[in-house]
Amino acid sequence: MHRSRLAQLVIDCETTDPDWAAQFWAQALGCRIQAIGDAADEMYRRLLVHANQPCLLVQAVPHASRVHLDIETDDVEAEVVRLERLGAARIAQVKRWWVMAAPTGQRFCVLPPQRQDFPAHSNVWR
Repeated sequence: MHRSRLAQLVIDCETTDPDWAAQFWAQALGCRIQAIGDAADEMYRRLLVHANQPCLLVQAVPHASRVHLDIETDDVEAEVVRLERLGAARIAQVKRWWVMAAPTGQRFCVLPPQRQDFPAHSNVWR
């Protein structure tokens, strides 16, 4: 048994300046910006949204700009296998998560829990 759910929407921005990208999206959506404390995560900026809205992350990337979903789980490998059975494919492992492709072509990530309320508001898979 493991759990998973939608963690956040990630706005991938083809830029080397995550502050610039986050500034646009923060102003467009009426949010404040929060840097993520770890130096290894310097390419990310969190947009602080209302509690009833999906979490948003801005990411500076070297590829074309797009938006992707992150699925958080308490067992990354089990969730990846479950999604592969549904037709998804592994693309690349990054740090502690997997970049995957849906059978419809969209990229998404499967990663460890990101939000404190994860256990209480997640799907249970057997």
